[in-house]
Amino acid sequence: MANQQGEAGGRERLRAWSIHILTAIGMLPGLMALAAIFENDAPLALIWLGIALAVDSLDGPLARRYRVTEVLPRIDGAILDHVVDYTTYTLIPAIFLYRFGLVPAGFELPAAGFIMVVSLYCFANKEMKTGDNFFSGFPATWNVAVLYFYILNSDPVLNLIVVLVCGVLIFVPMKFVHPFRVHRLRPVTIPLTLVWAALAVHLVLESRGAAEAATASPTAYWVFIVVSLYFLGLSVWRSLRGRLG
Repeated sequence: MANQQGEAGGRERLRAWSIHILTAIGMLPGLMALAAIFENDAPLALIWLGIALAVDSLDGPLARRYRVTEVLPRIDGAILDHVVDYTTYTLIPAIFLYRFGLVPAGFELPAAGFIMVVSLYCFANKEMKTGDNFFSGFPATWNVAVLYFYILNSDPVLNLIVVLVCGVLIFVPMKFVHPFRVHRLRPVTIPLTLVWAALAVHLVLESRGAAEAATASPTAYWVFIVVSLYFLGLSVWRSLRGRLG
């Protein structure tokens, strides 16, 4: 009986370590994204950032399911996750924005620095999530922001305004939807998240020929916009509900 319990405990620890390793592996696509940035390959950098995002979407549910915090109390999975997320959600996208001139000339370095500094307060916020698993304040998803700048080919001045607004929203309790953890409308949100991801990859790859995404694949482009509006609408609805209710 004792041997069986020991074997079960050993399996639990091995599984818990495997999940922590999965979290840490998220650094590797981040490194590949950084290498792509240095090679001036914006589409490839975005694809690697997308892979890092996919890894991040897996480790949290696995950690909760297998009680990783209880099995390995010495390792703080939340801190580990925050370090990886800050790198792939904030640091590398800030470098991306700087390298590819997504804001007006002369503002690249200040904008990247602004992103890196204000995002620290997002990751240090103990009340980052609401009781129904929405984010409270902009969740420093600059990887998604630079993806939109790239796909939409938006004006650098507009991009700079968006950066400033999102930076301020880190400190404002506006609600932003977590596509996997928010229970309300989950049967709709999760499939749309997968559609959004597939369309984003498609549009980024289509742009590798130097054509704008809207021109290279107009149908996919407008479906991407409509799906994006769903997530925006859900976030605005939750924010207004909290304020009015």
